[in-house]
Amino acid sequence: MRVIVVGAGVVGTLHAWHAVERGHQVVQIEREAEARGASLRNFGQIWVSGRAGGEELHTALRARELWESIGARVPALGFRANGSLTLVRDERERAVAEAALARDDAAARGYELLTADQAREVNPALRGEFTGALWCERDAAVEPRTAQLALRKALLASGSYTFLPGREVREVIGERAVRDDHGEVHTGDAVVLCTGAALGGLVRELAPDLPVRRVRLQMMQTDPLGEPLTTSVADADSFRYYPAYRSPALDELAAVQAQTPTAAAYKMQLLMVQRRDGGLTIGDTHAYEHPFAFDVLEDPYDHLAEVVASFLGRPLPKIRRRWAGVYAQCVDTTRVVHRQQVRDGVWLVTGPGGRGMTCSPVIAETTANELGW
Repeated sequence: MRVIVVGAGVVGTLHAWHAVERGHQVVQIEREAEARGASLRNFGQIWVSGRAGGEELHTALRARELWESIGARVPALGFRANGSLTLVRDERERAVAEAALARDDAAARGYELLTADQAREVNPALRGEFTGALWCERDAAVEPRTAQLALRKALLASGSYTFLPGREVREVIGERAVRDDHGEVHTGDAVVLCTGAALGGLVRELAPDLPVRRVRLQMMQTDPLGEPLTTSVADADSFRYYPAYRSPALDELAAVQAQTPTAAAYKMQLLMVQRRDGGLTIGDTHAYEHPFAFDVLEDPYDHLAEVVASFLGRPLPKIRRRWAGVYAQCVDTTRVVHRQQVRDGVWLVTGPGGRGMTCSPVIAETTANELGW
């Protein structure tokens, strides 16, 4: 079988990976020299802790298993089973963590409620002010800026993979064929469009009523911390944004304890992961209304720097990079991804939202299973 994959972000590249693993020839087409979208502009988290129970959690746990196995074969992915700590400061935030611990699926996530001293034993860099932490053993991380490059290097070594960068697919021709902007036609037994947040042009023509929206975020990365940050770190604002934490305790927290004005205005939470060079990737904000701003704003960065410094007990290292990103999210946020046959033999896969880095191995595996690869 010959598979044409359009898009070289993490979702597209994992589709290529599964196709090659199953013995097929793959041509992957990317409009840029390399993917430049949300697949690089994220935390690199394999995030199990906050996922909704049921299908979403099962998907994340299976993806965690696949990331670990792929990482063993492709060490340059930088896979590490670092777990996460969601830090709490007071009794109301702690009550939300306790409610999460009481979930039927808490053990599957590796939840444990730690005292502040226990959290510091797990992550000694956290010398600031907090009263406890929700530990999630199943969370992990990879390096987002280089993951696709590492996977592609392994795919090229297979002899069953061709990468065609700098080509934008403009047209689907008949069945199982596409034409790029060089005028070249690529024909296969299956075509999978993994176009990320590019929802106009060809995608709109093929799926005019696509139930997917775009979401904008702001993030940053610092100079090296100078010591290991052994886990991913979140603050209790993340309880407000992840479905696993919904409970009467969260309702009470939301009713009586507002976010700071900046965090509320920009729909913020703290997530933080240390990169292999020692720097910290920190975010993030959420904007859902179009048109999106074209600039990045300082207030969210100031808020994040203050929160991080309060947990570390020291000033944040110099900020090295700031960026904005846009990802595609299903309007029905309970759905892991939108997968749609748009022509005979042509499938569109988009809309994983903030789950993209976590769930892409299973999103691609499911496509492969459903198409009978």
